[in-house]
Amino acid sequence: MGIIKFDKKQLVNLEYSLSRELLRTNRAGTYASTTLINCNTRKYHGLLVCPMEDIDDQNHVMLSALDATVTQHDASFNLGIRKYPGIYEPKGHKYVRDFEVDIIPKVIYRVGGVVLQVERILTEDDRIMIKHTLLDAHSKTTLKLKPFLAFRNVHQLSKSNMFVNKKYTSVDNGIKVRMYDGYKSLYMQFNKKVEYIHVPDWYYNVEYIEEQNRGYEFQEDLYVPGYFEMEIKKGESIIFSAGLKEAKSASITKSFNSALKKRDPRLTYEDCLKSAAQQFIYKRHGKTEIIAGFPWFGRWGRDTFISLPGLTLYNGDVKTCKDVLDTMTSDLKDGLFPNIGSGGSTAMNSVDAPLWFFWTLQEYSKFIDDKKTIWKDYGKKMKHILEHYRIGTHFNIKMHDNGLIWAGEAGKALTWMDAVVAGKPVTPRHGFAVEINALWYNAVKFALELAEVAGDEKFINDWAYIPEVTKLSFLERFWCDEREYLADYVTYDYVDCKIRPNQIFACSLPYSPLSETKQERVLESVRKGLLTSKGIRSLSPDNPDFKGQCIGNQEQRDSAYHQGTAWPWLLGHFSKAYLNIHGKSALHFIEKIFNGFEEEMTVAGIGSISEIYDGDPPHTPRGSISQAWSVAELIRIHHMIKEYKNENTEAKK
Repeated sequence: MGIIKFDKKQLVNLEYSLSRELLRTNRAGTYASTTLINCNTRKYHGLLVCPMEDIDDQNHVMLSALDATVTQHDASFNLGIRKYPGIYEPKGHKYVRDFEVDIIPKVIYRVGGVVLQVERILTEDDRIMIKHTLLDAHSKTTLKLKPFLAFRNVHQLSKSNMFVNKKYTSVDNGIKVRMYDGYKSLYMQFNKKVEYIHVPDWYYNVEYIEEQNRGYEFQEDLYVPGYFEMEIKKGESIIFSAGLKEAKSASITKSFNSALKKRDPRLTYEDCLKSAAQQFIYKRHGKTEIIAGFPWFGRWGRDTFISLPGLTLYNGDVKTCKDVLDTMTSDLKDGLFPNIGSGGSTAMNSVDAPLWFFWTLQEYSKFIDDKKTIWKDYGKKMKHILEHYRIGTHFNIKMHDNGLIWAGEAGKALTWMDAVVAGKPVTPRHGFAVEINALWYNAVKFALELAEVAGDEKFINDWAYIPEVTKLSFLERFWCDEREYLADYVTYDYVDCKIRPNQIFACSLPYSPLSETKQERVLESVRKGLLTSKGIRSLSPDNPDFKGQCIGNQEQRDSAYHQGTAWPWLLGHFSKAYLNIHGKSALHFIEKIFNGFEEEMTVAGIGSISEIYDGDPPHTPRGSISQAWSVAELIRIHHMIKEYKNENTEAKK
């Protein structure tokens, strides 16, 4: 693949450059994100977006943007760009000549005889550093940097007001400001002495076109305290540092170079996936969590367990996997994990998250090869979940006499198809859902496997009969003889036979209630009706409820979210099941699926994989620009391919 590059022709085309976004995180919750040409198109964009535990424990945009102005011979050229009503101003994108992403993003501007290179790096201590290097100039050159501040929650917008604190305090080679009480101060410093001119002002009606497209409020006012001015000589590098703690100006250059050495290159498709995976890891205050997606998702229990193996185990990081498992199990209550949130502020409305926990442990067991230890570490948690599902817990989640799990409550969407519009689930699946019961069967079987290794006779005696009951009921309730695939969900008097991807898990999980023949039939129905080059559709196009594009306002998007939208994460389980059934003959097919995402490294979220894609061609990326389970499952598919090739190589020797 090589270094990701974009040329002048692409960059000056706003339709092209504004649709491509950059994201960098520091593995501690802080991130930086904007478009290729540094024009923010979302309220979630910003050069320094940090968690604010003292306010609401959510991310807040501190530094929205930083405009650079180059002055030569009394002529000034502003390299920034923002959208205002009816106009982009300034128009700094017209000076961009090259953009590349290798280890860090690098932009080159040319203004007459001036060639300026700008590089950005986000560090572990919640600090963005922006390095300006004057590559060429033939006369005295002055650089002016103007910071645009927001100091607000990522989900909200800032408006001009009388409450902003316009004062500043001088610090080592810079200043510190704090717009509002309750916030931490923002330190803006340099690696050399600069002049600061205090000219506090508001910039009104900055527009975010992506928010407008998504039906949200899209205009905000940004505060500029003043600007920094300095002379810059040919070959000189001036580094701007913005963080929540004061830096020593003498060490800024060293800190930039040190952070650069820690970064991995992104020269290949696999490099990009590996780097993207690391960005979802959140380590803060002794806890290790998974961010479900950027820029607007937080921690989701379901997403955590589904994506954890790919993000950690198959990325060579077993320790982080266990750290996340330990963090998550500390929040287990009444047999359920938080769907969203943590600690005292949680929503437990996920019937599948606890069952995915068992699958994650199955994947974990492949890497530590010590089932006794797994039972010792997590056996009590596993028993806790199984027992609550058997006797019943919240949201009518309970095992019925037929060995199947029933779940459902008015107004609640408990499975991963969880979109709700006007208080009603878009895909109501109350009753026995196919993937929930495939996961349940797998969970009980795996728990019995561990218990047998550990010699837990009591658990075995209590639970040994259940899998057979569950298996018989599963086949009786879900198998559609005429269509030769699995129903999506059933009740005692209704069978929903829409072709959906949830039946895949009855084929992909380590323990399946289906014969190989039935698995093959299921996979064929999915391949014919749901498979696309960018994911598995959530509903067959033959269904009258199918929606091929996930666009519009929130209600329109939620109505399409699980009604035809294609999801990359489902490809992991489809690929696993397909390789299991078809063996060597399927390898080329699965490789084609994996390689089909290489082009996505330069689309939407640069170097990462989007959350969803339109069900209709050309399968345009939608949703979050970087989604944990999308990245994780592609990594897992890559591992499947390599593992299968290695097995075949060994067999030939």
